[in-house]
Amino acid sequence: MAITFRIWLQMKAFSTSGSEVPGGHTSEPITHDRDRGIRWYFWGYDSKHILYVQDAGGNENWRLYSVNLENKKVRDLTPFENVQANVVKTSMEHPGELLVALNKENDAAHDVYRLTIATGELSLVAKNPGNVIGWVVDADLNIRGACEAKQDGGMDLLIRDDENSDWRTIVSWDSEDAMSSRPLSFTKDGRELYVIDSRNTNAGRLVRMNAKDGTYSVIAEDPQYDVGEVMFDPDTYEVQAVEFVRERKQWTALKAAVEEDFLAIGRLHDGDFRISSRDLEDSRWLITFQSDRESTAYYIYDRHSRMGQFLFHDNHLLAEFEMAPMEPIFFTSRDGLTIHGYITFPQGQRESVPMVLNVHGGPWGRDHWGFHSEHQWLANRGYACMSVNFRGSTGYGKEFLNAGNKEWAGTMHNDLVDAVEWAVRMGYADPDRVAIYGASYGGYAALVGATFTPDLFCCAVDIVGPSNLVTLIRSIPPYWAPMLAMLHKRVGNPDLEEEFLHSRSPLFKANAIKIPLLIAQGANDPRVKQTESEQIVDALRERGLNFEYLLFPDEGHGFAKPENRLKFYVTAEKFLARHLAGRNE
Repeated sequence: MAITFRIWLQMKAFSTSGSEVPGGHTSEPITHDRDRGIRWYFWGYDSKHILYVQDAGGNENWRLYSVNLENKKVRDLTPFENVQANVVKTSMEHPGELLVALNKENDAAHDVYRLTIATGELSLVAKNPGNVIGWVVDADLNIRGACEAKQDGGMDLLIRDDENSDWRTIVSWDSEDAMSSRPLSFTKDGRELYVIDSRNTNAGRLVRMNAKDGTYSVIAEDPQYDVGEVMFDPDTYEVQAVEFVRERKQWTALKAAVEEDFLAIGRLHDGDFRISSRDLEDSRWLITFQSDRESTAYYIYDRHSRMGQFLFHDNHLLAEFEMAPMEPIFFTSRDGLTIHGYITFPQGQRESVPMVLNVHGGPWGRDHWGFHSEHQWLANRGYACMSVNFRGSTGYGKEFLNAGNKEWAGTMHNDLVDAVEWAVRMGYADPDRVAIYGASYGGYAALVGATFTPDLFCCAVDIVGPSNLVTLIRSIPPYWAPMLAMLHKRVGNPDLEEEFLHSRSPLFKANAIKIPLLIAQGANDPRVKQTESEQIVDALRERGLNFEYLLFPDEGHGFAKPENRLKFYVTAEKFLARHLAGRNE
């Protein structure tokens, strides 16, 4: 039976004083997607449309759709085959328009178009010369800035006075700074920019930069942690608060009024909060709280009364169950780096339990404290689950990030091995019952665990993980071409370092595998092609090794369809029960 997925439009009517109008609550479905489900959507500033993106079978050729809330008609705003649409910017000053990037003229480059929501009309506003990987928009919805990839793996920030002026470079980041630096937005008058900048320091700090000459003043910084999210006043564009993600997310308020709001919000819930949405008068905020033992909690917060009202959990069915706490951890690697992470134990058990090392993807990302569905699933089944922000993870400053350069299957993997050994020394993990599990880079790490350190793990689960770094880099999507120099700098260049990349590829160490593997792949994955899994599967089959292979013909880089997700998790649960817990299920 087909499953119907809908965006449920939930509307709460409020009086002008901000109180709820009795009987004002209504709900109705406004979309009827029967395939992949709608995962990302947002209001148009005209308050007449909801917009969302959708691809086909996981191919990541996103199309942008609008739903007219009056007649419920769905319109494909970017009806182009084999083209990827990325929303660049929306603006309440231009409620009927938005900027969207499309690679319809050149597969490798996204040009920017002004889109009229009501009609779907497109007009070109910025042509991509082929090496622009991001755009900066001013308060009047004009493209005024561009991030240009350099051949050394670095990045230049280009600025122009208006859309008819020539570009000029005001900042040049080398490869050591490029991934921990980025422009955020212009000031209201367009004369300055807010930028995350790690030059002359370790961690990316928030600066206010002159758009003419690149001079700047520092607004907020931390010696170890990069600035995370930045909160702007929607009217003045002034910075109101900055976030640093340490063990947990922590906000620093820079405006007194916002500091009072944050104190009031902190009394609503003990989780880490985020302002997810604000009304046009900036009087009511939609707040989300992330906690380790419940799904995301939504509150409406009134800035006048400084009172909040609970709305719902995004998965209310979990409320009746007792979840396991997620504990921050840290340890020292064999070469002296401090490595941070998180561990979740089965309820009432924390001594010599079977453990799953759950490795994040990217690898240029990081794990956070909060509700992690896989941590809870595994803990509920009797396993400890540990996530580790190994070197190369983001958020901990550029020295830690750059320590991962060309260390795939090298010191990045050593950090994972050290994490397991730490958990064993602490008495948490049974050394004979440790599994390695992950998706994307995490899937690669699982294959590395099975091939480079086959005696450390009892089984491995690889989800859309590359097996051969040479074929991975040579088969990137065309629109990743501007980032190729960065990949060469951080992973390796297959034209110059093929032997080195082979030495870091699990495929060429498949004869060392002695543990069972579960491999899962989406056939339409544009990032890690199906070949990456097929290569290692063929090698396992030739050697008569123990493995299971799931290929989903209607998925890409990860599994979106609920029936496919259920099939994978059922298979993974049985696999872990047999090979980690020693149960026949």
